[in-house]
Amino acid sequence: MPIKLNPFHFLLPLAIALPSSLIPSLSLAQTPPVSPNLDPNRIAAEKADTEARKLMGEDAPLATQVIPKQLESLKYWQLTGDRLQVAKKLDYIAKLYWFRGEYAKALEYAQQAASACEALNDRECQGAAVGSLSLIYKDIGQYQKAIDYSQQVPSLFPDTPEVTPTTLTSIGQTYSQNLGQNQKGLDYYNQALSFWRARGDVVKQAETLDFITGFYLISLGEVKKAIESLKQANALDPEFKRDRSIFDLIYASLSTSSCSDQIATLQKPSSPEPSANVPNSSEPASEPATNTIESFQQFVQKYRKQENIKTEADFLGMLASLESARLGQYPQALDTYQQQLKLLQFMGAKPQEAEALESIADILNRQGKKQEAINTLNQSLEIRRQLNIRPDEADTLSTLGYIYFSLGAYDSSLDTYQKALSIFQDMGKRSEEITALQDMGTVYRKLKNYPESLKLYQQAFLIAETTGNCLQAARSKFRISQVYLDTSNEQQVIASSNEALAIAEKLEVIETKLLMQATVNNVLAKAKLKQKNYPEALEYAQKAQSLAQQSQFPTVEAIVFTTLAEVYIALKQPQKAIQTYRDQLALYQDLSFQPEKSQTLYDLAKLERKEGDLKAALSSISEAIDIVENIRQEIVNPELKTSFFATKQDYYALKIDILMDLHQQDSTQGYNAQAFDTSERSRARTLLELLNESNADIRQGVNPKLLDQENALKDKTTALEKQWSELINKNPTDQQKAFFQQERKNLLAQYQAIQDTIRVKSPKYAALKYPQPLTQAQVQQQTLDPETALLQYSLGEEKSYLWIITKNGFTSHILPAQKEIETAARELLNAIQFGKDDTANISQAANQLSQLVLTPAAKLNQKRLIIVPDGVLNYIPFSIFTLNDKPLINQHELVNLPSSSSIALIRQDTQNRKPAPKTLAILADPIFSADDQRLKAPQKQPISPTNPDLNQLAINRVTKTLKKSRAVGDNNQFTRLPGTRQEAQAILALLPKTETNAAFDDRANLNLAINPQLSQYRIIHLATHGVFNGEEPTDSGIILSLVDAKGTPINGFLRLNEIFNLNLPAELVVLSACETGLGQEIKGEGLVGLTRGFMYAGTPRVLVSLWQVDDQATAELMTRFYKLILEKKLPPVQALREAQLQMQNETEWKSPYYWSAFVLQGEWR
Repeated sequence: MPIKLNPFHFLLPLAIALPSSLIPSLSLAQTPPVSPNLDPNRIAAEKADTEARKLMGEDAPLATQVIPKQLESLKYWQLTGDRLQVAKKLDYIAKLYWFRGEYAKALEYAQQAASACEALNDRECQGAAVGSLSLIYKDIGQYQKAIDYSQQVPSLFPDTPEVTPTTLTSIGQTYSQNLGQNQKGLDYYNQALSFWRARGDVVKQAETLDFITGFYLISLGEVKKAIESLKQANALDPEFKRDRSIFDLIYASLSTSSCSDQIATLQKPSSPEPSANVPNSSEPASEPATNTIESFQQFVQKYRKQENIKTEADFLGMLASLESARLGQYPQALDTYQQQLKLLQFMGAKPQEAEALESIADILNRQGKKQEAINTLNQSLEIRRQLNIRPDEADTLSTLGYIYFSLGAYDSSLDTYQKALSIFQDMGKRSEEITALQDMGTVYRKLKNYPESLKLYQQAFLIAETTGNCLQAARSKFRISQVYLDTSNEQQVIASSNEALAIAEKLEVIETKLLMQATVNNVLAKAKLKQKNYPEALEYAQKAQSLAQQSQFPTVEAIVFTTLAEVYIALKQPQKAIQTYRDQLALYQDLSFQPEKSQTLYDLAKLERKEGDLKAALSSISEAIDIVENIRQEIVNPELKTSFFATKQDYYALKIDILMDLHQQDSTQGYNAQAFDTSERSRARTLLELLNESNADIRQGVNPKLLDQENALKDKTTALEKQWSELINKNPTDQQKAFFQQERKNLLAQYQAIQDTIRVKSPKYAALKYPQPLTQAQVQQQTLDPETALLQYSLGEEKSYLWIITKNGFTSHILPAQKEIETAARELLNAIQFGKDDTANISQAANQLSQLVLTPAAKLNQKRLIIVPDGVLNYIPFSIFTLNDKPLINQHELVNLPSSSSIALIRQDTQNRKPAPKTLAILADPIFSADDQRLKAPQKQPISPTNPDLNQLAINRVTKTLKKSRAVGDNNQFTRLPGTRQEAQAILALLPKTETNAAFDDRANLNLAINPQLSQYRIIHLATHGVFNGEEPTDSGIILSLVDAKGTPINGFLRLNEIFNLNLPAELVVLSACETGLGQEIKGEGLVGLTRGFMYAGTPRVLVSLWQVDDQATAELMTRFYKLILEKKLPPVQALREAQLQMQNETEWKSPYYWSAFVLQGEWR
């Protein structure tokens, strides 16, 4: 996060709000004139005042010496009966508490002073007290109250007219900077300027124009307008008779965004006296920044000695900002910010507390403490929203968006950045708008959506060019060059980079110029690398490194090291590349940047493997993975865990490759078992943790208010769904539809945030042991029996692997690369999809894939195979495969698992569970449309071109991203599945009615699906449509009745997140619907879909389908399956195999399309 040099932050607002005659000094106490009156109380009061003045002159501590002495003086003044002196003393004590930062006491004394002055009808006294109240309220973030009191000040000083414009300037500052009401702020600034124009005071006009310059620069990001405003100020006051501190601060801030030619015409003082608060911008960074830090440290010690908390906190904030942004001293900066935070929290300075929290979060994120950073940012966000500080809220959202981006949560990142962008645009903050556009462009670039990325970067450049922001223009051109680099358009890379360099060359601030030149030269090095022009690539990379070192921005220098190492690799100079990576590691270690350190270790391990140093490579990648594990373990949000882990799967794949390489060299050391262990550590970890969590009541012991908030959000979501169900009958507009989708997304985000908070605060969650994946030996000993073999796959870019574990054996095998397996898998799926009755073609494609992935299992004679698939194999039912020229299903029972370790947790959850008292609950053949003939008297709106079928609108909501191949009609309606009724009736006939609960038609609805009564049944059968939404996985689910018995629309969508909230300890859940086994294939997690939701809800085994199956064929398979379970008492895994074999042997159902789609996942015993 860049250093924030807000000129107004460094000015004592007191100097704006009150005339100079009424400004208190910490070194001089206001003492009434000595009176000849011999009243002992007055003498004592004057003596106490004299002693207080002496103490302040000696910089004595405020809290323990100065303020107690002033309170002593107050006591004696009260005894004298001198009400005016008492009122003034009350106000003075209020200001001392304000200086100290004890706002509650400051407010107490200022209010007493205001009341006392008003009773005396002393306007000057009253004005001073009202001014104090304004200052206090501003510091605690009650800005409207601060404005209200400020507006009273001028009328209370009729004999001091300069109070009016200074007060107007103060109010303008509050409106623009704190409330984001820029037009109001500008109006007040202009009123102040008009006052001084009417008085003909050109110096004061210039001073006011300095503030207006700051307004254009800080509040609006309008560099051109800021420069024009400053030119006007200088023309009015060419000799700089005005307050130089204001000009110097603004000029320094303006310089960071401007090109030299823009401000070359600005007149500057002949003998500059830069403020001690701002580093000199015309010299390289290191020495001036160090000197400034030493100066700040001295100020901190001075004000700490004085017990002046407010000013100490100010300097701690500035010190920390310089430590982090200028010198990269992040551990020191974190400590300094935390010192500041304690003071701000003691003071109750909420706005500054929020700013400190944001800065702390930024450093925590850099150190890899992602969850702590998110928690800290949420604290900042809560404060800013409570205070309604919208510009600062957007700043916090931007930082949060970056953390989501770093975790691979790209959708959340974009949503968060978009919220920030909207606020910046509403507030007219152009520089921040540019940054938000750049940030969003970077997310789209990561997603390889290059047209959208380029469009956003170009928008950012146009705004930068329009507003005259040279720095942002250079950054935007640099970002554009990165897009061209990613798309291998080297000529455009060079053109855009040269444009960025041309702008950067003109930047006024040297370290910023060097920084931009370094980053652009780094991109040029990468472009030359792609062109295989290695000598020029090296030249650019070395130049970038030199510039980065001169800029004293170590983070940029570290980034350049990566490019330099890649160039050395291309030049076949591996030792230089290795040394470069080690230099980069040392730098990241100094910076405490753990995520970046892990990436360097990964890059180093790749190179060491390439050079044949496998032991060194193993050490490097193991250290990298340890960092990843530490970062991941701290994150509490399951989705963020998953997205972050997905971005690090290459680490685990590399370690597997290295270990298998070592196994090839020496098969006696157990490297292949370590490779299996690594594979197991890389998969379905979030599922393991969720299953572990499901065994504990994490809400026990949590603050009831949090649980109330959770329930309230559930209620809001239910109400929103009900509102939508009613609205869809009234032809909603696109705007209404978009509003509903956004509201639902917002509620879901809030709900997930509450769940995260519950996890953080839960004693039960804290006590949970982090579930460790099983090792090869533990899988063998704890999960397998002699009749079961486990096949675990890992698909890789160079090679794929298969590990086979039996009760008494373990082997590892090398398979073809992932691409070859994927090609064969696609051919098989295409054969099924486009030629379902072409058995020969399907068999040929199945045989081809079988040879690639199953050949090593040819000699297995176990009764049962447990399949732990990877990648595309998640979409293929192994029952379709052949082995030894025979269908695999003819030889083995087949069960799928998301990971080998998952079965241990499933068993842990179910080992002491009592069986449910009843057998079967079925929900089947729901009603999807008010036109359904089963509704005797449907209540519906007439259908017309302008009033579409109400069901159609409901369908649009849940199927907008679904493939047309699903069971969706030509108009996207869910068609009725009459076969499911026959299927259900045939199953129900196998049991007495007392053992079943059957719900058809409108009774097959959401209310029943989430009813706790379903926990009374051992088998839950849902015969309806299932849908999967790849863009929004939480919008995946089961479609139940969409209308009630009267044809009135109801919410019938059982979403995935609602499934997770069910208590469903059934022994088996059957999802007899199309594609219910699909999900979002996420690296490291496999298919994240409905199966996992039901497992989390308490079900040890789930039967699902991997593609859309013929309605009648499904009914046939299900009827056979249940007969085998209920009449022959076969376990589900055996029953499924027998039912599939029966259908395979019948001509009508012989094609694998009809019977192989259904797979059993979970427990096989």
